[in-house]
Amino acid sequence: MDIDDIAFETEEKMEKAVAFLGNEFRTIRTGRASPALVDTIRVDYYGTSTSLKELANLSAPEANLIVIKPFDPGCMKDIEKALISSSLGITPNSDGRIIRLVVPPLSGERRQQLAQQIKQMAEQARVNIRNARRDANKKLDQAQKDKIITEDERDKNKKEIDDLTKKYIHQTDEALQAKTDEIMEV
Repeated sequence: MDIDDIAFETEEKMEKAVAFLGNEFRTIRTGRASPALVDTIRVDYYGTSTSLKELANLSAPEANLIVIKPFDPGCMKDIEKALISSSLGITPNSDGRIIRLVVPPLSGERRQQLAQQIKQMAEQARVNIRNARRDANKKLDQAQKDKIITEDERDKNKKEIDDLTKKYIHQTDEALQAKTDEIMEV
């Protein structure tokens, strides 16, 4: 494997870890209504698992309200069932045409629980980033053992990998801080 390929592959893995964390953070309820809270919920639509955003128009007209307007009114019951069985913890209100989800404000205790949950998610992202660094360093050591690169080249590339690691861990920490601030906002 080419040295540039190792660095590129490593950076790609680190980017994916940060992107995955961002997507996970979008699904965490912060007391403020956002269509992102429900758009990844899977609905059993005529025997096929389909994401909610493919079945309905999602909007948040108010700070504490999510409105779901199905494209096909026939799937209303399926959507309600999926919302009830999801980990959201919000009971849907339906009038036959649209579904309303009232997002209640978070208690102080629940805010603390969510803060702990996102810290764990961020730590998992950091572990994934460090694993990518470890794998790259192993490949560099092997390339040096196989006499593909010199010891100096290996050390230079290891430093580049460490710099990438610091960059992506910093991005993870920034995302964690921003989400924590959002959750703790009263």
